[in-house]
Amino acid sequence: MHTGDAASRSPGAVLHAPKLYDFQVWLFTLGRERRLRRHMAELARLREGDCVLDVGCGTGGLSIEARRRVGATGSVHGIDASPEMIARASIKARRARLAIEFLTSTAQALPFPESRFDVVLCSLMLHHLARKSRAQCVREMRRVVKPGGRVLVVEFGSPAKHAQGLLARLHSHRHGYVASPDVVGLLHDAGFEIVEQGPVGFRNLQFALAIAAKGRDA
Repeated sequence: MHTGDAASRSPGAVLHAPKLYDFQVWLFTLGRERRLRRHMAELARLREGDCVLDVGCGTGGLSIEARRRVGATGSVHGIDASPEMIARASIKARRARLAIEFLTSTAQALPFPESRFDVVLCSLMLHHLARKSRAQCVREMRRVVKPGGRVLVVEFGSPAKHAQGLLARLHSHRHGYVASPDVVGLLHDAGFEIVEQGPVGFRNLQFALAIAAKGRDA
């Protein structure tokens, strides 16, 4: 890690039950996970030939969708702090006959050189990290994305005052959320320029699409 405090060293809330995770995703999306992943890929403006990193990839759903989008000339890497999640993601990719490199790693110390990727995806992961670790994670994303490259962050926004559904309320209570202004602030401080932001169109999910500012050190 790059700093010495305990919060920075911690990988955050690491999930170790991939089958339960997949079941919870199925419940949260009411069986429409593939539809949600496709929409996220569209928000990231993925195109053929892109080199993509999926930070906090979980069991690989978004990585697999990204791999389908970037085609034979593109590539996708996925990292997660949970070896169990990475193992299940690798199985899913093999079953889909897609070449994706999955690695066990924390988001605060990405195992890649500077300016490696065209696109970095960060979906429903930041809320698992302590505040200091969130900033470190976003700085790492800025380090590994190319100048002018894109970063998509999708997070649970602030819970709405009206009912959102039992599962959404339970998740917000148990795991928390990262309000949109906080996401935008993290991206701006790390050297990104926001190009689009708003609701994903699914429950209380919010997104921010940003570009790595050219000519600024990470």
